[in-house]
Amino acid sequence: MSVQIVWLVLLGLMLSGYFVLAGYDYGTQMLYSLVGRDASTRRVTRGALGPFFFGNEVWLVAFVGVLFGAFPLLEGELLAGLYPLLILLLAGLVVGKAAVQLRGRMESPSAGRLFDLLIVFGGLVPAMGWGLVVGLLLRGVPLRDDGTFTLGWSEVLDPFVVSAGLSNVLLLAAHGATFLSMRARGEVAQRARNLARPLLISAIVAVLATALLGGRTAVTRPVIALALAGVLVAALLGALVAAALGPRGSAFAATSVAALLPVPLIFASLYPFILVSHADGGPGLTVAEAAADSGTLRMLLPVGAVVIPVVIACQVMSWWLFRGRVGHQTPSYF
Repeated sequence: MSVQIVWLVLLGLMLSGYFVLAGYDYGTQMLYSLVGRDASTRRVTRGALGPFFFGNEVWLVAFVGVLFGAFPLLEGELLAGLYPLLILLLAGLVVGKAAVQLRGRMESPSAGRLFDLLIVFGGLVPAMGWGLVVGLLLRGVPLRDDGTFTLGWSEVLDPFVVSAGLSNVLLLAAHGATFLSMRARGEVAQRARNLARPLLISAIVAVLATALLGGRTAVTRPVIALALAGVLVAALLGALVAAALGPRGSAFAATSVAALLPVPLIFASLYPFILVSHADGGPGLTVAEAAADSGTLRMLLPVGAVVIPVVIACQVMSWWLFRGRVGHQTPSYF
């Protein structure tokens, strides 16, 4: 295995961790007004996120760090090309984080209602934004000969891309529902369980519809893409069965698998490219072209060997320390 592949796997690991862990944050925020119908149940919903809320974003920071260090050319082209979409995505993320933090300090009813809306907005926008990014990368971007690209509305509003965005919204909403059914007590957990089944069914339908539109994508390995899409549907079906039978941890594990699968779907179905042009015979950016030189990648390996296990260990420890379920009497910073 080449050192470039090692770093590609590490890049995918960081992004997958972010999709799974921040994904249930976004899902919980999207369901906030549905599972929390009064001040008490909304406080429980916010409290369910409490110990993990900021730690989950560390995976995004680690992903960006690996991207900058190991794939500098990809970082330059990808961030510049997706700039407008990423700005909107990050704005939603920041607004949602601030709203969850500050909602409990809003004494005015009107201010409280505004912050409740911002919490939902802060979950919906990143969920939709990341789904659009996945769809754009699979659909292909308008790469020029110099490797740069600029998105237009025709690319963002492409039916496949929009379908991928909606699929991710439903997938993460279902992921949030299985998280809350496992993490919360009382009315919040029951409402989350009631929402999980229709959300999972809707997510399955959306993923299948997206796959049917996938004939227009620029993937280089369509068999692998279809196989991974099938695994994603199977994971959602597994979550549906687990949610019906009652083992909440199993349903959450299944939606976690579904939430991470878009990352290997991108990397495996585009390989050896990492960016593909949507034009037939157009230019593409390969993994080898996007990566730093082999000497730099080898020099960075000890850093990755230390930092990545620390990130994983801290996340595991956080989950273990705060493994109890949250109810009305549970103290919460939020």
